[in-house]
Amino acid sequence: MNANNEIMLSSYTLPNGVELKNRVVMAPMTNFSSNPDGTVTDAEVTYYARRSSGVSMVVTACTYVTPNGKGFHGEFAGDRDEMIPSLKQLADAIKAQGAKAVLQIFHGGRMCPPELVPNGEIVSASDVPAERGGVSTEDPQLKPKSLSESEVEEIIVAFGETTRRAIEAGYDGVEIHGANGYLIQQFFSPHSNRREDQYGGSVEKRMTFPLAIVDEVQRVVKEHATTPFIVGYRFSPEEPETPGITMGDTLKLVDVLADKNLDYLHVSLQDFHSTARKGVDDLSKKRIDYLLETISNRVPLIGVGSIYSADDARKAFEAGVPLLALGRELIIDPDWVQKVAQGKEDEIVTLLDKTKQAELVVPDPLWNIIIKTPGWFPGV
Repeated sequence: MNANNEIMLSSYTLPNGVELKNRVVMAPMTNFSSNPDGTVTDAEVTYYARRSSGVSMVVTACTYVTPNGKGFHGEFAGDRDEMIPSLKQLADAIKAQGAKAVLQIFHGGRMCPPELVPNGEIVSASDVPAERGGVSTEDPQLKPKSLSESEVEEIIVAFGETTRRAIEAGYDGVEIHGANGYLIQQFFSPHSNRREDQYGGSVEKRMTFPLAIVDEVQRVVKEHATTPFIVGYRFSPEEPETPGITMGDTLKLVDVLADKNLDYLHVSLQDFHSTARKGVDDLSKKRIDYLLETISNRVPLIGVGSIYSADDARKAFEAGVPLLALGRELIIDPDWVQKVAQGKEDEIVTLLDKTKQAELVVPDPLWNIIIKTPGWFPGV
């Protein structure tokens, strides 16, 4: 084994005392493969089980906390107690392979397809259409409805309720999905949040909703969990929109989150080594470096972003992150960690073999989207 791999293969203890067997995590990735009623399918369960024996922790695809938060076709649900057996099926499959199971909890906000939410009514912080990716981007008639204060409070409670279900289903933790343009980020963003109440205005006021969710999730954990339960928070550092979240805004948020007794923060990046776009003095400096400086060892940071080879991972760990998430690479090669541990890193596959869907145990809906999206995966 390459001696430089010792860091990534060494154990790591989270702030709450939960020990991870190594520093490599499976990143949350939408798989579009659940049943229409929000229950998980056998294909999803086997897909996760296939990828859970090497990594120390698996963060699932996002699960919606309210009916009007469903963001994807084939997304599994956590919005009602009837879903607990379904959620448990997935947690059990991940844990049986030796990984910690973390449920990512989410609300899609203005990015939800109208056909998936009650009465086709899309909601957000304000009635501002998305500029990219959402249905309201193409059809201004479908601009989101601004949530009332009482509706905002109901969603905050719903994040707590889904956390309780995760505890009852046997998960080891939850990850609050505050990234990728969904509702929590919509409240933090000056593009989507034009509110004039307690939830909008200055960058500090735009933190109110995300921080209220953190508080509610932690309250529920304290009340319902009988053993240490992981709570993480994922965020996107910047938005291309004007106005939009800047790197400077995110550093303010991260500075507050680092003191919230979370077990980790998880940055969402397409490229681990990407540089800041705006809002900071040095635009040649990597976002990861800015984040690590701001966090200053107060909370673990999970890095991510186009890590394929063992050499990619070693370079990422050299930047100083204690934990690293792999996403697409674990679909391409589910045995990545085992190959590193066995000194077989030259056998790691970094290009998707389009003839091996069955061997890779990838559900049809996810596989079809991968194959039809050139450039998303190396080799496609």
